[in-house]
Amino acid sequence: MSYQIPSPPPSLEELAKRQQNVITAGQLRARGVPSRVISEHCRRGGPWQRLLPRVYLLQDGEPTPEQRIWAALLYAAQNGREDGRRGGAVITGAAALALYGFAAVPRLPALTGVEVLVPRQRRLKDAGEVRIRRTARELEAQQVHGLACAPVARAVADALREWTDAGGPAGGAPVRAVLREAVALPEARCTISELLAELIEADLLGEAGIRAALDELLTEARESAIELALRLVDDWLLPVPLAGPELRMRGGTFIAVPDLYWPKAGVALEIDPELRCVSAGESAWARGGRHRLEYVGVRVVQVSGRRLAAEPEAVGAELRQAVALGGTDLVELLAAER
Repeated sequence: MSYQIPSPPPSLEELAKRQQNVITAGQLRARGVPSRVISEHCRRGGPWQRLLPRVYLLQDGEPTPEQRIWAALLYAAQNGREDGRRGGAVITGAAALALYGFAAVPRLPALTGVEVLVPRQRRLKDAGEVRIRRTARELEAQQVHGLACAPVARAVADALREWTDAGGPAGGAPVRAVLREAVALPEARCTISELLAELIEADLLGEAGIRAALDELLTEARESAIELALRLVDDWLLPVPLAGPELRMRGGTFIAVPDLYWPKAGVALEIDPELRCVSAGESAWARGGRHRLEYVGVRVVQVSGRRLAAEPEAVGAELRQAVALGGTDLVELLAAER
């Protein structure tokens, strides 16, 4: 049986370098620095300074924006453990988006506050420019420049709620720009589904401006994906489909409006059906549209816009197979195009 000797904790110099000279009282004491020395070094004209309760900067002068964020994270993460930065806290909101490099939010020097997400049971108060936001969900973290940040979709939702709570933009250019930047292809920072789930969780769809901005984003994303599918039809060696036909039973009963439809084969293609406009109530299609189509014999192929862009050949193969198998011709097109 082998025994692995644990690595020694980093020295004060190593830890200071890792955390950009920002250190907690617990980390200092764990390395043999008594409280009286901390107090002496933080006196006026001393070499250190106190940034937040139990958080210190081991230098004089104005802290950099990155050091301010380190201080916020370490303040919220303190839990009596040696490694203060792993105590269950992540940067979120506009500060996290700035760290991710979002062009639609102010650069770090212009940020006036830092939001930190912590577990609901933590007993913490806002301090200085640090705003504590609690969550009952399990914390997820992405390392950005060495700092623990909330995933992009969560950070976006928290930033929008932060602006809304402060009476800021509720659907104007900044909101639209942030939403677009989060999901912009080809290197989307998160998926539209992830973003929508976080906005719903944050109860932000009740804000008319945010809902309208999201509707605009979803509509554009779906239209772009449908246009891509139409351009790929020749490459897929398939006949030209109908775009957005309204399908009804022979008696006139409405069934659905698939994105693309091959009437002779009885095959429909649906792209991100769960992401239809949230204001129009079309999300009901996702709950029942496919079932109604399949009930009357239409063969449905569902695909995400992201997969369509990343794996067009694989999607084309699925469609060719579906068209070869075909569906049952129980549907009459009363309106070929809307």
